[in-house]
Amino acid sequence: MDTNTHATADSDRLAPSEPLGHLDHTPYARQALGRAKALVAAYGALSIAVLATVVVLALTERPVTSFMWGRSLGVLASAAVTYWLTVLAGRGARWAYLRVRIISIVMPPVIIAIDVLPGTLPTWFVLLQSACALAVAAAAFPLNAARLRAAFPKSP
Repeated sequence: MDTNTHATADSDRLAPSEPLGHLDHTPYARQALGRAKALVAAYGALSIAVLATVVVLALTERPVTSFMWGRSLGVLASAAVTYWLTVLAGRGARWAYLRVRIISIVMPPVIIAIDVLPGTLPTWFVLLQSACALAVAAAAFPLNAARLRAAFPKSP
């Protein structure tokens, strides 16, 4: 039996061809992924706040556009997927780690670029979504640190 692979039924189902990493042996990796997970959770919480604000405005018959609904739901869905990938990376899934690294770099400018299109969104909405972008951007620092990348080596 290979003692270097820490596979569970869930991890086998999610990525059967890839063994889990050795994160239980590297305290730095656990700490960095924990920090990233907290920041991604903040991204999700801020996304929920944006959507809740849109819901309240709609219920009180204030102007809410379909673009605001779409942006709110899209960013929340992105936060949920990013959190899921961060959890899987914390369990040692290299494929999830690679994806969450990319998302943490790509999503902030995408969120900002779409939100600042002239005349499409109110200022409060842009500011809240910018806070979402800052949270996920902050997660990029621990996720892309050399020491954490070393915890997820390429397979031979």
